[in-house]
Amino acid sequence: MCMESVSVPSVENKSYFSRLRKRFSLKKATTTTITTDRLSMSRSSSRSNNSSELERVFTYFDENGDGKVSPAELRRCVKAVGGELTVEEAEMAVRLSDSDGDGLLGLEDFTKLMEGMEEERNKESELIGAFGMYEMEGSGYITPKSLKRMLSRLGESTSIDNCKAMIQRFDINGDGVLSFDEFKVMMTS
Repeated sequence: MCMESVSVPSVENKSYFSRLRKRFSLKKATTTTITTDRLSMSRSSSRSNNSSELERVFTYFDENGDGKVSPAELRRCVKAVGGELTVEEAEMAVRLSDSDGDGLLGLEDFTKLMEGMEEERNKESELIGAFGMYEMEGSGYITPKSLKRMLSRLGESTSIDNCKAMIQRFDINGDGVLSFDEFKVMMTS
């Protein structure tokens, strides 16, 4: 589920939800290194910190104190970090995340929604990185030439005509190149 329309977003942009967590976090989790025991303890501690941060965010935006976040409260939550969420988007997010069917998000629903949005944002960042590897000419598009060059680097030798055919398969607007949105379609199909 994507709640924001994005052309080619910057990797530096944080999702609304990660900015919320950062804003209401008392401190950032410290990282521990190397040994397996320390790593598993760090992961456990990180999950616990993440949970308490989300609980603080949830409590802050549960304006009426009923233990639930309404679509209106969710919209205000996103707006507080500079985002925009339409009434329809907020209602859809709540409807898709609401486990008990009451039209509101409990803490568990809210946590799943935020974690899901963060996962989606991470996938988007990975796609941006992959797109950048193929888009080498600074045009903002993957051209047959840039595709051929990247495939050659990966050990795949092919002709420009084959690259044109590969691009044509996902070239929604027929301009002969792949935009980021077309590349996303290609990578997710």
